[in-house]
Amino acid sequence: MAVPPAYVDLGKSAKDIFNKGYELVKLLIIFYSLQEFKTSGSSNTDTSKVTGTLETKYKWAEYGLTFTEKWTTENTLGTEICVEDQITKGLKLTFDTTFSPNTGKKSGKVKTAYKREYVNVGVDVDLDFAGPTIHGAAVAGYEGWLAGYQMTFDSAKSKMTQSNFAIGYKTGDFQLHTNVNDGSEFGGSIYQKVNDKLETAVNLAWTAGTNGTRFGIAAKYQLDSDASISAKVNNASLVGIGYSQTLRPGMKLLLSALVDGKNINAGGHKLGLGLELEA
Repeated sequence: MAVPPAYVDLGKSAKDIFNKGYELVKLLIIFYSLQEFKTSGSSNTDTSKVTGTLETKYKWAEYGLTFTEKWTTENTLGTEICVEDQITKGLKLTFDTTFSPNTGKKSGKVKTAYKREYVNVGVDVDLDFAGPTIHGAAVAGYEGWLAGYQMTFDSAKSKMTQSNFAIGYKTGDFQLHTNVNDGSEFGGSIYQKVNDKLETAVNLAWTAGTNGTRFGIAAKYQLDSDASISAKVNNASLVGIGYSQTLRPGMKLLLSALVDGKNINAGGHKLGLGLELEA
């Protein structure tokens, strides 16, 4: 078996069917040269808040070194230094810092990740003078079966604040994922690639102490090599439709709509527009 995915990527194929292509207002620009330059922006139509990021990434492949600088419209500066496959194959070390000039707030994080055949392990430590917070995750895989555990330990409070389990099964065109978060949140998803053009997904979630089960179904159909259409609906009768069109190499247009099926005549429906540029 190849290297299993990281814990946060378990069930990713189903998540992408539900989430990608439904942005309300989005702009993404990526340039590649000796360095990677990326800028993105989005607008929340509910709060009228506009956010944007500017990111520059430098890579020295011969040394396994990546240096990333990031600035957001909230005036937060971020720097990340990453070294991969240098100390030993499969080991990735990252030092990540952020700084807000307006408030003077600083934060730092040390990340380690090790991935080889059958195992993918990661430990992150938030640097805090009151006491570091430790985030850990591990995924093991064998013959398509996946099992993972994720935890967060707050050393300042000497308390485990997160404890999640996941089990899944993955083949080339089928993925099954189930998870239990903190012993109270239960979820699962199924992803199926029916053929070269059609992908489908189903998800469900249930919280202990409640009677309601949340579920949804979604599908993505590739109309041709340049266009695709997506649709989703959940048990709250929220319907989403997305359309993606490659206008030319490196330029993609995204159109979407979110409709409240229970209140068709009441309004409040949302239309989305996205543009992705890559060069």
